[in-house]
Amino acid sequence: MMTFQLSNTVIFILAWRNLWRNHRRTLIMLSAITVGVWAMIFMTALMRGMVDDMLLNGIRNLPGEVQIHHLQFLDDPGINNSITAPDAKLLKALQSPEVKAWTTRVRVPAVISSERDSRGITLLGVEPGREVQLGFDISSIIEGRFLTGNNDSGLVIGAKLAERLETRLGKRVVVMSQDPDNNIADRGFRVVGIYKAKMDSLEELNIYAGLTTVQKLLKLEDKVSEIAITGKDYRHVENWFSTIKLVAGQTVQTLPWYEIDKYLGSMLAMMDGFVLVWIIVIFLALSFGLVNTLVMAVFERTREIGLMQALGMRPNMILYQILVESFFLLSIGLLIGNALAIGTILPLQDGIDISVVAKGMEMMGSSSILYPALKLNDVLLANIIVITLGLLTSFLPAWHAASFDPVEALGKD
Repeated sequence: MMTFQLSNTVIFILAWRNLWRNHRRTLIMLSAITVGVWAMIFMTALMRGMVDDMLLNGIRNLPGEVQIHHLQFLDDPGINNSITAPDAKLLKALQSPEVKAWTTRVRVPAVISSERDSRGITLLGVEPGREVQLGFDISSIIEGRFLTGNNDSGLVIGAKLAERLETRLGKRVVVMSQDPDNNIADRGFRVVGIYKAKMDSLEELNIYAGLTTVQKLLKLEDKVSEIAITGKDYRHVENWFSTIKLVAGQTVQTLPWYEIDKYLGSMLAMMDGFVLVWIIVIFLALSFGLVNTLVMAVFERTREIGLMQALGMRPNMILYQILVESFFLLSIGLLIGNALAIGTILPLQDGIDISVVAKGMEMMGSSSILYPALKLNDVLLANIIVITLGLLTSFLPAWHAASFDPVEALGKD
């Protein structure tokens, strides 16, 4: 018996033609794959955007991707658990290319009082220029100005806090805290700026004053509560964190953001796992339609497959042809689905207003504007999983077609 010597080109042509024998069924399956791929990528982008926003808000609230503190500061953030400013060796390490910006801060619990009310807050003595480099959004100042220097005698407070205190720009308030001798330290400040944060809770928590001004108020000399450092990508802190920790030494505590706030660290790990599960779940729903399409295509062509076997076409070539058909179907669906997802996400990258659920989102640590995050890794992961699992799913009908007995297949009506 002579056998077919079929080249890859011939197999591809046969597979392509067989795919379009039943246009309606193929188009329905393509639509399902396209919608599934679009849903995978679009919903993953929304989830990535929400989680990234929650993580970034958490890091801004810390703030800094790596922080250096007194060994007891995180357990007892009091004035006595302060550290000295960076020495020459640490300053040199902070100049490395991986470090985007760094700053020193005094961070202490305090009370702010207006003529109408008093509130417990966190007093931040900051270096204004470095604080902006680290991440403070200068455009968030909705009234007045930000601090102009370490010796600035003004105070910047949140809009929600100003509302609670019934105060406004230009008014004087009193800030009280405790000095190292456990004495009450208080001072009158004039409100020179009001900022609007992404979350109302931050507006009520943090107030900003000049670093030197706060050090004088609390009799700290040149000591600070923390040294905060940020890099170019919060996901890749390990690249430079170990160097900073080694230089800082054992007399202080140097921690990355995911150890300072373990909830944020676990959220990042959970999100990476969720993306994989999400894509697989959607694909499993698609796989039933894919198998059904290929099985029906095989049964429709039983006599044809039997004839090809009778003429000498080997079973492995039949299996190969069915898998190529599946590959074409998956590839077209992926191409259209990717284009549709990218075309849907890009116009939304300026943000989606979800202020109707702002309170619930704030409880989760997210803001009222959702910014979809289209990650190349997520797109590649979706494509790889669809192609890989799709071909594995297609193997059953392909194997069934390759196992036909030629005599029985030719006898089918």
